[in-house]
Amino acid sequence: MPVFGYQGTGTDGKRLRGSIHAESARAGRDSLRQQGVTVTAIRPIDESAQRSWLQYVRQHRARAQWAVAAHELSMLLRTGMGIDEAVATLADQYRGGLRIALRRIHDDVTAGRSLAESMAMQPHVFDAASVRLAEVGENAGNLDAVLDELAQLKQRMAEFGDKVATALMYPMFLLTFGVAAMIFLMTWVLPPLLENLQETLTQIPWPTRIAQSISTFLVNNGLMLLVASGALLVIGVWILSTERGRTWIDRQVLKLPVIGPILIKQNVARIAMVLGMLLRSGIPLRESMQLAARSTRNTSLRRTLAKCVDDLSAGGDVAAALQDQGLFPPLAIRVFAVGQESGELDQMLIRLADDYNQQVQRATSRLTTMLEPTLILFMAVLVGFLLVATMLPILQAGQVT
Repeated sequence: MPVFGYQGTGTDGKRLRGSIHAESARAGRDSLRQQGVTVTAIRPIDESAQRSWLQYVRQHRARAQWAVAAHELSMLLRTGMGIDEAVATLADQYRGGLRIALRRIHDDVTAGRSLAESMAMQPHVFDAASVRLAEVGENAGNLDAVLDELAQLKQRMAEFGDKVATALMYPMFLLTFGVAAMIFLMTWVLPPLLENLQETLTQIPWPTRIAQSISTFLVNNGLMLLVASGALLVIGVWILSTERGRTWIDRQVLKLPVIGPILIKQNVARIAMVLGMLLRSGIPLRESMQLAARSTRNTSLRRTLAKCVDDLSAGGDVAAALQDQGLFPPLAIRVFAVGQESGELDQMLIRLADDYNQQVQRATSRLTTMLEPTLILFMAVLVGFLLVATMLPILQAGQVT
C-alpha cells in the first residue's frame, strides 16, 4: 500500500507532520479527517527516488532503532499477541522511517504475507541477516526467541562500533583546526606585521626569516595549493567510487602500522559475532558467511569471505581458505578449524569476538593516550616557534628606537 506524507493541524491547533498508508491521497485525507486532522498538504513518498543526505540519516536512525524494536516485538509475541497486532502496537511507539516500515509490515502481514517477505521489501531498514533470521523463526515456530537473538546481535554489533575512528576523531579534530589556525596566522597576520618591521630593522632574526619564507610561499601559491587539494579530493572520491579502487584502499589501510592490526581485529570481531549468532540460530555456515560478508564494510575482507563461500560450495575447508587469503589473524583461523571439528563453532566465534573486542578497546585507548599529548606538543612547538618569530623582531625594533 502506498505511503503518503502529510502536514496539517490537530483539533488543538498544533501543527502535525507524519505519514499514513492509504490507497490514494484522497483516502489518506479522509482517514486523517476522521482522526481530527485538518490536512493542509499530502503527497506520496517515493522511496525509489534518489535519497538525500537527510533521508540517509533517517534511514540510518531507523536501522539503529530496529535493534530495540526487535526486542520489543519479541516481548509482545511472548504475551500471545498476533504478529499483525504486535507490529501495529510497535509502530505507534516510533516516528520517522521505522514507523513507516512497521506500518507497511502490518499492512503486508494483514494481506497474507510473512514477516520475512515484508521485511525483505524494505532493505533500506532491514538488513539481510534480519530478514533471514525472521524467516528461520517463522518456519521453526519460535519467532519470539529468534527476534530476541536478533536484538542481541544488533546490540552487540553496536558495541563493536568503529572504535578506531572514534579514537582518532579528537586527535584529527585537534590537528585539523590547529593547522588551519597556523595557516591563517601565516597568511593574514604575519605578512603585514613583518612588512612594518622590515622598514625598521636592517637584519631580521633567522626564526623570523623562516616564518617569512613559509608565509610568502603560502600567500603566493595559496590558490594553486587550494586547487591541488581540491583535485586530490576529487581523485580520492573517484577512486573510492570504483570497486577496484575501494578494494585497493581497504587492503592498504589494513597494512598500516599500528592502526592496521587494530582494524583487522575490529572487523574480524564483527564478522565472528555475526557468524556466531547466525550459526546459533540454526542458519548453515555457508549462508551465514554470505550474510556476514554483506555486513562487512571492508571490501578486502568481504572478498575473503566470498572466496570462503566458494570453497565451501566446492567441498573445501574454511580455515584453509582464510589462511590462503592472508588477512585473518592465525588465532581466528585456528578457531575456525577447531570449531568445525568440535561442532562448537558458534560458541567459539562469539568468544573470539568478545576477546578481540576487548583487545581493540585496550589498543585504541593506548593509541589515544599516545596521540593526544604528541599532537598537543606538536602544536605547542609550532605556536612557540611562531611566537618567537614574531616577538624577536619586535624586541629588536624596540632596542633600535
